[in-house]
Amino acid sequence: MPLLGFSLLVLVLKYFEIGPLAAMSWWWVLLPFAITALWWFWADSTDGGKRRIEERIGQRKQDRIDKRKQALGIRPGSRPPPRR
Repeated sequence: MPLLGFSLLVLVLKYFEIGPLAAMSWWWVLLPFAITALWWFWADSTDGGKRRIEERIGQRKQDRIDKRKQALGIRPGSRPPPRR
């Protein structure tokens, strides 16, 4: 996300011809957008972000379960004996 913010900042500075970006070619201004698109493509294809989010959600769920078990006086991580 910071790369996208940088890309937008460079675009605005070029559009309003502020500073040294006024003399730069538009190719140099659009290059950060291409890099951002490549980064997002790579991140989506490797599923790294999705996996981390799912792990965090699973950990929060387990923490809630353990907290409720402790409130009931049950040791977290223990399972009840099987019924016969």
